[in-house]
Amino acid sequence: MSPPRSNASNADAPLIRLRTGTVVSLGARRPGALELRVDVDGEQADALAYPGLVGPISPGDRVVLNTTAVDLGLGTGGLHLVVASADASSEVRHRGRVIKARYLPHQAAVHALEEAHADVLDEARLGGVPVVAAPLHSMIAPIAAGAKAAAGANVVYVMTDGAALHGRFSRLVDALRRAELLDGFITAGQALGGDHEAVTPWSALLGAVGVLNAEVVVVADGPGNSGTATTWGVSALANGHALDAAATLGGRPVAALRVSFADARHRHRGVSHHSLTILEHVCHVAANVAVPALEDEAERTAVWDALRSRGLEDRHQLVEVDGRPGVEELERRGVEVTSMGRSPADDRAFFLAAGAAGVLAGRMAAQSRPYRPG
Repeated sequence: MSPPRSNASNADAPLIRLRTGTVVSLGARRPGALELRVDVDGEQADALAYPGLVGPISPGDRVVLNTTAVDLGLGTGGLHLVVASADASSEVRHRGRVIKARYLPHQAAVHALEEAHADVLDEARLGGVPVVAAPLHSMIAPIAAGAKAAAGANVVYVMTDGAALHGRFSRLVDALRRAELLDGFITAGQALGGDHEAVTPWSALLGAVGVLNAEVVVVADGPGNSGTATTWGVSALANGHALDAAATLGGRPVAALRVSFADARHRHRGVSHHSLTILEHVCHVAANVAVPALEDEAERTAVWDALRSRGLEDRHQLVEVDGRPGVEELERRGVEVTSMGRSPADDRAFFLAAGAAGVLAGRMAAQSRPYRPG
């Protein structure tokens, strides 16, 4: 038996890189998050603080910073994160007794839906509400916009814990809330910082419908999910479990496909291997799969060939849908979205695929509304 392989280049790399810096100025503020300019190691850099975890921050404060992501050159997490104020102790009070980020230095007590609405959750079912599962955080924008364009649906986002754990890390969610494209925001599992907290994605789905009156629920990780070049080492695979949960709880699962013809990586060109693996191996229920109607015939053929090559038309309901209303609704409301640095103009198929899932879910929601005579 050969010895385990080691990566010599990373053998001495630190797991965490901490530095002390000084707050130079305060930047943009959104609910639960504060952007900063800090002086660290003799240079100025961008940082982010979560006041609900570290307390208030002011210019001139000395702060302990986690600089690991910047040191590694990561894109999504390419800023320093405030660990604590070095000048003062703080006490941030939380109402609940459910602990998230458990046994990490920033573990926090939250007031979960399971505590506040136990009676509702125990009795609730999804009642046929469509639940859209998306493998990338950026996809929630065209999905929500598509559902609004198709039916003016009440849309709630459930953020799972496969990527960013703090919900307020997402600038996109804040932009969608301000544009009135999202009507609610629940953080599930170890994710925290949403308008509401849930211990599990199952409870989050029930709370979205039973407490927040969602007509469409969108489930996705936060920004910065973890992916590798392997089939199974991808956090997005949990997307398949969200589809299973939707069906188990009496909802209608809708799969949003990750599609791109601008991505240089072969595994993500056409239909991403993430979506194919989820639908072929991870999801165990019959899902409604929104297939984007693409004008380019070669691209349309490539998408359908990829789905059929895995026998997905025999396992799921494949529905071709025009996703343009979702993309156009984002433009109408002034929400600018990029994914992997690409805009809708750069990667139209990607945004049309997500928009198609939103439009399909919106139509399903509209069909379920009770008839009200005029």
